Amino acid sequence: MSKTIFQKIIDREIPAKLAHEDEFCIAIHDIDPKAPVHVLIIPKKLIPRVGAATAADQATLGHLLLTAAALAKKLGIAESGYRIVINNGRDGGETVPHLHVHLLGQRPLAWPPG
Repeated sequence: MSKTIFQKIIDREIPAKLAHEDEFCIAIHDIDPKAPVHVLIIPKKLIPRVGAATAADQATLGHLLLTAAALAKKLGIAESGYRIVINNGRDGGETVPHLHVHLLGQRPLAWPPG
């Protein structure tokens, strides 16, 4: 199986604007942002989608959400509010088969989305 674009970014084969990196994940600014702040938090471990995660991935999933909250503070959107999105499957809007969390903010976000 060929690498996903996110694996190539993690391996530094493709450049990206980093917002955060630690031993478990990388966070990059989205190249097609849907809000003034739009960051993708991506686990370094390949998990195709949240629906494919197992109990063994529990710590990774928690780390992604805690990283999103920390980035919201760092990027100045924690007080005004932000949205965290995880797409799963074609109808859920998934375009890359590598789990990632979208962190969006710095503008009012309507409900329902889509």
